[in-house]
Amino acid sequence: MTKRRAVYPGSFDPITYGHIDIIKRAAFIFDEVIVAVAHNLDKRPLFSVKERVAMLKKATARMGNVKIDDFNSLVVHYVKKKGIHVIVRGLRMISDFEYEFQMALTNRKFDDSIETIFMMPNESYSYVSSKLIKEAAALGADLKEFVPHFVEKEVFKKIGRR
Repeated sequence: MTKRRAVYPGSFDPITYGHIDIIKRAAFIFDEVIVAVAHNLDKRPLFSVKERVAMLKKATARMGNVKIDDFNSLVVHYVKKKGIHVIVRGLRMISDFEYEFQMALTNRKFDDSIETIFMMPNESYSYVSSKLIKEAAALGADLKEFVPHFVEKEVFKKIGRR
């Protein structure tokens, strides 16, 4: 029997409870989920790829069917190289939909054998974004409702607060 596999790509800068929720939901549906950290320097990440991979590994340590990796190519090329045909993307709010829909259609033009599946996080995480976390941290906000404690510590260490 063929394993059902999917890739959940993103910047994860930093990982949030919303990301973790999507990972758990995908891991329930698929036999294997690869969470793939993008080398996207255009977003000016707070954390290096290596740091983001390490945080993801720690956050998903108890999820036996979740693997962490990174990639520096078009996501469809990475997914194809892995022999996978499903991309998982999280949708927080309706404002995410237009961008995600455009990206899914573009990916389909590159390779129509790869499908994109949209998943919604629990509503309590639907407004949380990595960008919001970094902005709130820069102003000294408590992040415990949004990210695991070890991530909060890394964020404050990186931005030099607390």
